[in-house]
Amino acid sequence: MPYMQAVIHEIQRLANTGTIIVPNMASVLCEEGQWKFPHEFNPENFLDDNGDFVKPEAFVPFSVGPRACLGEGLARTELFLVLVTLLRRFQFVWPKNAGEPDLKPVFGLTISPQPFNLESTVFQFKTWMETRFSIVGDNLTS
Repeated sequence: MPYMQAVIHEIQRLANTGTIIVPNMASVLCEEGQWKFPHEFNPENFLDDNGDFVKPEAFVPFSVGPRACLGEGLARTELFLVLVTLLRRFQFVWPKNAGEPDLKPVFGLTISPQPFNLESTVFQFKTWMETRFSIVGDNLTS
């Protein structure tokens, strides 16, 4: 669960990079003194040395103060539910012949990634378990 929270926060940190709504969030969300990995996607920006989730003060994707987004709680809940549901039901794989992903951002009203394709398959829990454990009949052995 802490890693999932860290992934969501890292997505929000980089998704808001370059968003120019006074104040410029990019200046805080990519500040080199505030983040372990300020210019790359890395959920470890939100994990301490024990792997526990931590939220740095510099993480303000919904702004702060009287201009902060009133829907922040709802948005966070929806982000969590959608991402967890997708990851539980599908396996996402980078296509074999696609090469390395292009990480240069596309600037507009907000920052976006370069267009890309992913392959997805319906996640088969039993198949996943069989690759990690030996299943004999109804018995599970490691």
